Amino acid sequence: MLRKLNRGSMPFAAGLLLCAACATNPVTGDRQLSLISEGQEIEMGKQGAAQAEAQIGLVNDRALQDYVSRVGLSLARDSERPNLPWSFKVVDDPTPNAFALPGGYIFVTRGLLATMRNEAELASVLGHEIGHVTAKHSVTMLSRQQLASLGLGVGMILSPQLAQLGNLAGSGLSLLFLKYGRDAERQADDLGFKYALADNYDVRQMPNVFASLQRIGEASGQSPLPTWMASHPYPEERIQRIQEKLTALTVPVPTNAGADAYLARIDNMVYGENPRQGFFTGTLFQHPDMKFRMQFPQGWKTQNLAQAVMAGSSQQDAVMQLTMAQGTPEAAANAFFAQQGLQSSNVSRQTINGMPSVTGYFQAQTESGVVAGIAAFVTLDNMTFQIVAFTPAARMSSYEQAFRSSIGSFARLTDPAALNVKPNRINMVRITTAMTLDEFNRRYPSRIPIAELAIINEVANGSTRIPANTTVKQVIAAS
Repeated sequence: MLRKLNRGSMPFAAGLLLCAACATNPVTGDRQLSLISEGQEIEMGKQGAAQAEAQIGLVNDRALQDYVSRVGLSLARDSERPNLPWSFKVVDDPTPNAFALPGGYIFVTRGLLATMRNEAELASVLGHEIGHVTAKHSVTMLSRQQLASLGLGVGMILSPQLAQLGNLAGSGLSLLFLKYGRDAERQADDLGFKYALADNYDVRQMPNVFASLQRIGEASGQSPLPTWMASHPYPEERIQRIQEKLTALTVPVPTNAGADAYLARIDNMVYGENPRQGFFTGTLFQHPDMKFRMQFPQGWKTQNLAQAVMAGSSQQDAVMQLTMAQGTPEAAANAFFAQQGLQSSNVSRQTINGMPSVTGYFQAQTESGVVAGIAAFVTLDNMTFQIVAFTPAARMSSYEQAFRSSIGSFARLTDPAALNVKPNRINMVRITTAMTLDEFNRRYPSRIPIAELAIINEVANGSTRIPANTTVKQVIAAS
């Protein structure tokens, strides 16, 4: 028989669920909510890691990947969860970030590597991310989300059919955007300090990372990845807490910073955006290696990912996506328009700036309404490109001209300056006499502002005097 529940009470079955779902936290030893088994945690992380590698891309430097992996695995072996399938990789993103997926899959960007000066700093970053995994922060958050979904009946915002259009929903990359509470971040800091100290690293270097991130945060660029600053405690607080931990130590602090090995490993690494992988000038996208260009609508927000170029309207009610497709334009179009739940119209063969193409309109039903859009498939140099643009059906008339104009702008890249553009790279210079950073920059000019050069060399400003026999980072054009 049905019985009305008192306000604030919990159904008996839900109570049993919570009891059965309690597990012991490996770090604290306390009982905690866990609706996800370790096997499920690992599988989720594995899938998310595969998507992160595919959609963000890894730095193509085997020696660098092996180096970061060695540092991370050494820390993880002495953690509370040594038997997880730990993985440490460097993703090809220029913004300073690091993130951990469930099950021990940890990534650091080359942008963050560029800001640090020694292995001890790297160890503190990887230790922090290891701490998120060992303390099961993501598992706790995902369990709470599952519990909320059980009570509220939360469903997908987009239907599976629409998700196929741009892979915009249901992606394992959503794991990247879990925002931990500040208490969890503090705990991860404490664990990172603990792991680095246990592995004989000079933990006095840890505050340098927070200080650099604070300076970068004041003028940070955009990135498809979550930033360190989003939900972390203020850097000043983090620095103070680590200083207090250093003061409280009753054992000597190790002196192993590993500066020479670290700087040698990131020498010649790409710095900043790599234009060879495509770059935006305003909303004009140009790809030197694939030799194409495309103009997205003015005022739209844009992103260049490893497998897709994305643009979204300022009202956040329209999306365009450029990706690669399999086969001829006809074969790719047939596969796209044949998707279940998708209705097509006016599909026809055309040419776009002299290139064979197939273009058509489509509609798809979603749980939040009908979306409508245009899909085009264009061949350039035996490569087929897929351009998909869509918006709620009621707004299609407002965006149709912008969609068609952008699709029609797809063309071969012929500008010599764009075709021959080179990325910037880090170059290590060992100075034999003391000098200020300003003096260093006059002798060894960099392609970045002096304030930025000061940040990546961890000095206050251009007037800071650098001792003799110091290795200093210079940013130069690749040869």
